[in-house]
Amino acid sequence: MAICYMTQEGYDKKMAELTHLETVERPAVVQAISEARDKGDLSENAEYDAAKERQGMLETKIAELRAMMASARIIDESNVSTDEVQLLTKVTIKNTKTRAKMTYTIVTETESNLREGKIAISTPIAKGLLGHKVGDVVEVTVPAGTMKFEILEISL
Repeated sequence: MAICYMTQEGYDKKMAELTHLETVERPAVVQAISEARDKGDLSENAEYDAAKERQGMLETKIAELRAMMASARIIDESNVSTDEVQLLTKVTIKNTKTRAKMTYTIVTETESNLREGKIAISTPIAKGLLGHKVGDVVEVTVPAGTMKFEILEISL
């Protein structure tokens, strides 16, 4: 697996998720399988089949998270500058056509979450903004066409 770059916050969230899956979800699935098994004939036991399927998906998720965490590298946030848009900076932009303002934090793929205002560095908007400074007007090609954004602020 490739190296997976994360912030300390992102690493901590993934570790908490892994711990929850292993200490809460896994025992619950094992209990559900045990209870379904106690109900008799496994060949026609839908509860047992569902619990086994849930166990398989859970174990796959745990394995994926373990692999990700094994290859994780924490990004040193103290080296981040606000002179230009880069990974881990928070950027406020204005759509020059609609005048709508948006604020995004540029993060790694593993930490992107649009509801939290975090966009992956690989997205068209983030790619278009990278390396630009406050006051720059940037054209970004998105699936819907080309949009122009003015960079209003860069912070941490």
